[in-house]
Amino acid sequence: MKAITVTATLGAVLLAGTIIGFLAQADEFTKKDQERWQNEYMAVVQKGRALWTSAELGTKGVACAQCHPNAANTHPETYPKFQQQLGRVIALREMINWCIQQPLEGKPLAFDDPKMIALESYIAYERRGVRMDPGKH
Repeated sequence: MKAITVTATLGAVLLAGTIIGFLAQADEFTKKDQERWQNEYMAVVQKGRALWTSAELGTKGVACAQCHPNAANTHPETYPKFQQQLGRVIALREMINWCIQQPLEGKPLAFDDPKMIALESYIAYERRGVRMDPGKH
């Protein structure tokens, strides 16, 4: 019985060591990795800006930028928060869809739609450096 307990304990220690070693390596990346990720992010931000400044999201010929130049007054750092227009606590993407549906008279985007990711990325990029403050009005 003692041999089984010792074997099981050694097995658990080896497994834990392997998992910890794997997790430690998961955070290791190179400068080249960082540059690639930043370039990919900025490409998505640029797609978001293009959508933001075009009228393609709605049917009224209006762009998001007409009310929110450079994503002004969008305050992504305050989401999730209670939003009066929807009467509940929402995420930023829900407010984006509200704006697409109401003022722009367009069709809402799926939350995982690349256009939605691009819009969120652009809005967040414009507010970079601002302290996170969820729930603030």
